Amino acid sequence: MRARNGWTACWCYDMVKTYISAGRLKKAAETCTAILAGNMLLGFAVAAFIIPSGAIMGGATGVGIVLARLIPLDTAVIVLCINLTALALGWAVLGRRFVLATIASSLLYPMCLGTAQRIPGIGRLTADPLLAALLGGGLVGIAVGLVMRVGSSTGGTDVVNLVLHKWTHIPVSAAVYLTDIVIMGAQALFSDSEQILHGVILLVVETIVLDRVMLLGQSQIQLFVVSSQYEEIRQKCLTELQAGTTMVHIETGRTRMSQRGVLCVIPPRKLYAAQALIQSVDPHAFLTITQIKEVRGQGFSSERIYVEPPERPLK
Repeated sequence: MRARNGWTACWCYDMVKTYISAGRLKKAAETCTAILAGNMLLGFAVAAFIIPSGAIMGGATGVGIVLARLIPLDTAVIVLCINLTALALGWAVLGRRFVLATIASSLLYPMCLGTAQRIPGIGRLTADPLLAALLGGGLVGIAVGLVMRVGSSTGGTDVVNLVLHKWTHIPVSAAVYLTDIVIMGAQALFSDSEQILHGVILLVVETIVLDRVMLLGQSQIQLFVVSSQYEEIRQKCLTELQAGTTMVHIETGRTRMSQRGVLCVIPPRKLYAAQALIQSVDPHAFLTITQIKEVRGQGFSSERIYVEPPERPLK
């Protein structure tokens, strides 16, 4: 019996170990795919829309655009040198662990940019600078969002911003604005008013799209229901919507009556079904709907665990 139990324990351990290894392998594959796709898209956007239109932009690419006007080197080569310099600075100030997490994009992006610049006709996709700013900003936002969603960065001035934060203790966001203002100001010396305005449009579009990509698939809908039929609504949410619920003890403001509210978090695609379900149970139910940017915990960022309620003692 003891041998059998030992064999079962070993088998369970091997299964758990295999599951964890498979999970790590899947996560590593997803991370590599996102970093590769993001840098390829970023290189294409810069080569196809930003450099040909002359729109100003921040980051290492902005520095590369400025220096390319002064020295006879491709923008991709200059960006690579900037990224390598930033990596060396990050290694000295922020440590080896940070550099290892950033090195992939720091090397990939200049390679992707250089490859994209060699595609015939890449700079003639559009002659409209406003359209180029809109498309370039949107694609850059998607590209950077893909990379940042997996915990990486595109290197370059991101490293400089973190170093400034460590040395001066200013917020990272302030360091980002500071470096971008300096870089875009330097580009403004070589640009006309339209190129500056298109650069502002590009930055706004990039910021909006980046925010959407970062929250893609993570935003949820929170429902809060106040109804005398709270028990039936709770049961239907659990069984028909397959959504967890939390019961909240409340007190009505006018009559001071004790009551229970049903709190439920669902994906946006289930909102219509949830509204119809609540209305079918109680047409007069008080319902609030709130959009939540991100939800963490069981059933969302970790696997849901079902626990049976304790049995009530017989009277």
